[in-house]
Amino acid sequence: MIKIENLVKFFGPKKAVDNISFTVSKGEVLGFLGPNGAGKSTTMRMITGFIPPDSGNIQVGEFDMLNDPIRAKQLLGYLPENAPLYADMSVYGFLSFAAELRGLRGADRKKAVQEAIETCFLEPVAHQTVDTLSKGYKHRACFAQSIIHDPDYLILDEPTDGLDPNQKHEVRSLIRNMGRRKAIIFSTHILEEVLEVCTRAIIIDRGHIVANGSPNELKAMHPNFGSVRLNVYGVSEGDVRGKLNTLSQVERVEVIQSTSEHVKVRVYPKDKKDENFPALVADLVTKSGWKFDELSMDKGRLDEVFRGITLPDTVKKSTKEGPIVTVNV
Repeated sequence: MIKIENLVKFFGPKKAVDNISFTVSKGEVLGFLGPNGAGKSTTMRMITGFIPPDSGNIQVGEFDMLNDPIRAKQLLGYLPENAPLYADMSVYGFLSFAAELRGLRGADRKKAVQEAIETCFLEPVAHQTVDTLSKGYKHRACFAQSIIHDPDYLILDEPTDGLDPNQKHEVRSLIRNMGRRKAIIFSTHILEEVLEVCTRAIIIDRGHIVANGSPNELKAMHPNFGSVRLNVYGVSEGDVRGKLNTLSQVERVEVIQSTSEHVKVRVYPKDKKDENFPALVADLVTKSGWKFDELSMDKGRLDEVFRGITLPDTVKKSTKEGPIVTVNV
């Protein structure tokens, strides 16, 4: 695994990374989330040995990055932000050069280059020089160099940056498949990628880890997670409240809108993880003979959880569905 303990980094008086600790095991794809300036790229650069920490420990497999950096780096593949490349090299030449740096020679080098080209869908541009490539192909070429030696651990900084929707889908599928046998950390600003690809996600803000869990666990931090929205007709607000509160599983009933024609409420369960709760509400509504046009469970929204954790209190605002979540971690 990759094991990070008490990592600290200063840039002058600014503490960019503040006592961060976490682990990533093989078979995990860890999404690294946070607003700009939160410390994501700095942390990833320290993990790869690109910059040293001011304090803390970084373990990659069996090796300590600070005491045995060569052997630790041999286990890593790294896609830095902005995909740096040699503009005058062809894609094939660049990947051949990267393979040689990784110790591959002869037939092994040619095989590794060809596999990386095929894996990253670079066949159409394999013999073009880098300076003639689109931003998307440049990013793919840099991604290819990160996997050229089939590393056990991958550190990917914004791996889908600059790609079109089809290319994003290809790279996400590639990361998801590789994640079954590797340990992968990748940073992203695209929350849908976390839901599609990650087995776990960390949210970092102002140098601190403020949340750590599976995408579903993070969504469950939303205050409306597990609640049921219900819109009924021809029943008074009091009757709706009274009947719903007879369910022992109900924590509270919140009225969203009430008119002479309909009543829209949100019903909160005592146990947010009770998957049976919507069925219990539906059964009560059916037995009561109420007419309704909405009965749906709120599954939480990762974007609102993210905003609730990372926005300053003075900036937080309510949404149409309720307040942005405030989480104590």
